[in-house]
Amino acid sequence: MRFFVGMGLSACALAAACPALAQDGTTGQSPAGTETSNDIVVTAQKREERLQDVPIAITALTAGAIQDKRILDLNDLSNQVPGLQIKSDDNAANPRIFIRGVGVNDFNPTTASAIGIYTDGIYVASPLAQRLAFFDLQQVEVLRGPQGTLYGRNTTGGAINVTSRMPGNAYEGDLSVEYGRFNSVNVQGGVSVPIVRDILAVRLAGLYQRDDGYTLNRLTGNRGNNTNRWAGRAVVAFTPSSTVTDHLVFTMGRSRGGSIWAYNRTIMPTTTAATGSDGYCTPAYYTSGQCTNILGYANTSKNLYAGDYRFEGKDKVNVATISNDLTIDLGAVSLVAVTGYQHAWRDDDEDTDASPTNVIDGRYRSRQNTFSQELRLQSRGHTRLRWVAGAYYAYDYIENNSYYDVLTDYVSPTSDNPTGVDLTNGIGTFDWPLTQRTKSYALFGQVDYDLTSQLTATVGLRYSGDDKSFHYTSEAYFGEVPIFVYDAAHNFSSVSGKVGLQYRFTPDFNIYASYNRGTKSGGFFSGQTSDITALEPYKDETVNAYEIGAKTRPLGDLLQANASVFYYDYRNLQVYTTQVTGLITRQLFTNASAARVKGAELELASQPAPDLNLTLNLSYLDATYRDFVSDGADYSGNRLPSAPRFSLQGGADWKHDLGFATLLASGNVTYRSKVYFDTSNSERLTDKARAFVDARTGLRFGPNGYELGLWVKNLFNETNISDITPVESLGFDAVSVGPPRTYGLYAKARF
Repeated sequence: MRFFVGMGLSACALAAACPALAQDGTTGQSPAGTETSNDIVVTAQKREERLQDVPIAITALTAGAIQDKRILDLNDLSNQVPGLQIKSDDNAANPRIFIRGVGVNDFNPTTASAIGIYTDGIYVASPLAQRLAFFDLQQVEVLRGPQGTLYGRNTTGGAINVTSRMPGNAYEGDLSVEYGRFNSVNVQGGVSVPIVRDILAVRLAGLYQRDDGYTLNRLTGNRGNNTNRWAGRAVVAFTPSSTVTDHLVFTMGRSRGGSIWAYNRTIMPTTTAATGSDGYCTPAYYTSGQCTNILGYANTSKNLYAGDYRFEGKDKVNVATISNDLTIDLGAVSLVAVTGYQHAWRDDDEDTDASPTNVIDGRYRSRQNTFSQELRLQSRGHTRLRWVAGAYYAYDYIENNSYYDVLTDYVSPTSDNPTGVDLTNGIGTFDWPLTQRTKSYALFGQVDYDLTSQLTATVGLRYSGDDKSFHYTSEAYFGEVPIFVYDAAHNFSSVSGKVGLQYRFTPDFNIYASYNRGTKSGGFFSGQTSDITALEPYKDETVNAYEIGAKTRPLGDLLQANASVFYYDYRNLQVYTTQVTGLITRQLFTNASAARVKGAELELASQPAPDLNLTLNLSYLDATYRDFVSDGADYSGNRLPSAPRFSLQGGADWKHDLGFATLLASGNVTYRSKVYFDTSNSERLTDKARAFVDARTGLRFGPNGYELGLWVKNLFNETNISDITPVESLGFDAVSVGPPRTYGLYAKARF
């Protein structure tokens, strides 16, 4: 707790001298008259407010920032926000999101993220659907820290709000076209059409992306890790009267890119010299030819962007989403109804071992349908008492028909074993068809009350429940060899909430302190297993989070400085781990007894000249397990995965009038310190500190903003390791690698 208090005082100092800024205490409101061109309006508390007025650690990216930073996918948000890390071992699905070290490594279908994704007000339950709708956006808000009151369960790490562009009373359109390295093509655009002024308007938008891929298959000469996706969106804004507003959004998309081609790092030593203390190859011998997989294949190449791939699979994803946001003004209050339906389907055929030998192949087939309904009654305007009360219901259905082929080419049937399946050593085709049905419900409310003109108290409370029914079959060769059938149902319920205080010294300087209790629903493990005990339900995850922050503009528009310090106390933290048993690397999903997370963040934004904008974000994080033993392995004291101790993001945007056009230039640098990719904190499964630089330059012509230019990402071609998955029992690590340096031309138009 000494750390917490000390960092709180430091945050006040970083925010630029508390006493000096406390001289003007004339207002406790959020006066519209103080808004400037740099103000950003967010809806983090289910109402429109200036970002600087909200007592939550929030980073908001506007439409312009999203385009300028070339954020084309949810994964591209990684390293753009303090404490945010996103990784994926898939082409178009399953982002694994971590905020302040809090997240889940599990890629299996029934495991909910600790970070809630919300698109146009609806919770995106399926990890299959979280990456295809990232286009034609108005804004993205990243809320750091538990958001259990207004956003519900499964937000122990935070929430990401994604808002689509809405049509208005003007005819308008925009188009962006890019061409770059690896024959990449990126086309995005949209048109807004007012049908009846002030009553009905429509916006249509679309996306098309493709490239040849950045990884070479040495066996065929083909390229993989390629993108091939399209998506479309229709938005209908209907305002039949001054008191009724309705927004209907329909989005659909599909991806047909290749399955992820990982780099195969063979780790089974064949000589004494190559053998490390842990029994696997030492790093100096990885590509020596003295390290192989279980079938003798040795990868002797250090090129992370090439491999000997036995087959070239596809990662197919289809997504369709409908959301409707209806607001009815009833005088002093508003009634809000948010309805959503989402369908997601996936078929991914993957060369998991990334080698010419048939060690293990994965086929991931699943679909998920989710219906949700939220009703809220909330106060209108900035009165002394502001409140929101609501109810939530959702029905979610998941079906999975995935399987693994493990060394199937090397099994010979015998009279004693006519099928050729060796369950003891784990050789065969293993499938695990399952279904899960979940009924979720919640009641929630939050009250903000101005105790004085400068001091506001906040109290929030939420009750949540999940009724889950689970059916799982473990079998080999698609039912020819049954192993077991597991049926279970369980109710998971919890209470979350918030208590906070905010004090406003001036309209441009406030401090806040909050306590948040967040929860993440328990459930059933949905990965492949031959051990029925692995399917026993795991418990709800809970966190008690304490935070102190300051939001300031010490020099008006010249400098904005926001700081926060936080301390999290976790109980029953949900953790994905692996254990080696014979020829099987077993997946486990269990509860850690406890974890502690503490850290500090600083966000700076400055406009030292009318044509120059500067940003700098800093994050410090100390995230460790406490008293965590799983299947005999003790992880106590280990750092949480994807939780770098230090991270930094800096950017500069400059424009200059040339007379005939405006010259544009921008650059961004992101840095993160060393990260661990798994719970064991094995040095083999880490990545050293990395820094990445992106840049853009162009010319903008005329008042309509026609623009031509050049862009480059990962300018210095830094190695881009996003994840490392150990499969020690079969003698390899699968190293997932993001794109190397890419560059290209772009053209934009508004009309």
